[in-house]
Amino acid sequence: MKLSILAFVGAAIAEIAGCFAFWAWLKMGKSIWWVLPGVLSLAVFAYLLTLVDAEHAGRSYATYGGIYIAAAVIWLWVAEGVRPDRWDILGMCICLVGASVILWGPRTAV
Repeated sequence: MKLSILAFVGAAIAEIAGCFAFWAWLKMGKSIWWVLPGVLSLAVFAYLLTLVDAEHAGRSYATYGGIYIAAAVIWLWVAEGVRPDRWDILGMCICLVGASVILWGPRTAV
């Protein structure tokens, strides 16, 4: 489980960094060369999600969504210098609770 959490966190960082590279190029007027590390980062993101110990890809992606939202709020603060407000934090916590239910909820045989 510890490897899965690390893979989720690493994937979130890689996805945000990769998407930000495109954002910087298209919205901030940065050089097109920003796209190359962005594409590499997105490839790392996809690879890291395959390391997650989950039986079904959809459940893994749903869990990852909560981790991604938390990482995006942290990115907002650390990389963009915008301090999250109470609504950002509340929304992030709700998503993490949802991700936890999906990841660790008891499964019964059907």
